[in-house]
Amino acid sequence: MNTHTRSRLRTNPADDSQVETFQMLAWKWNITAAKQLTADREPTGQLDPQAWAGMLYLIRIDHAHAATVDLNEPLIAVPIPEAGWLIIDGWHRIHRALTQDVDKLPVIVLTPEEEQACRIFGGEKGPGWR
Repeated sequence: MNTHTRSRLRTNPADDSQVETFQMLAWKWNITAAKQLTADREPTGQLDPQAWAGMLYLIRIDHAHAATVDLNEPLIAVPIPEAGWLIIDGWHRIHRALTQDVDKLPVIVLTPEEEQACRIFGGEKGPGWR
């Protein structure tokens, strides 16, 4: 069962521009917006891809694409209340890192405010969300 989808949506029917999204179960984020927020930012840390290997069964991996991704591009993660954080951009990099025995990948964790700005739907967006 694949619960993750990565899709491209039109932002404006009269416009051909595309928006990249990431969906995990009932949550969906605008990856294009997240990349814009983090474009000039340095990584906030490093991630051990092995720690995320168990979640790869939830992700649809395009192996040809994964073989071409840049492992120096930071992954993007969002904070999830009472659960830590979730990778919303970079699963193909995690897959490639695991196949090439790379033990660290750069990651940028969005602030709760940035996460809310990028979230399309899912969860609560009220004052209790941290």
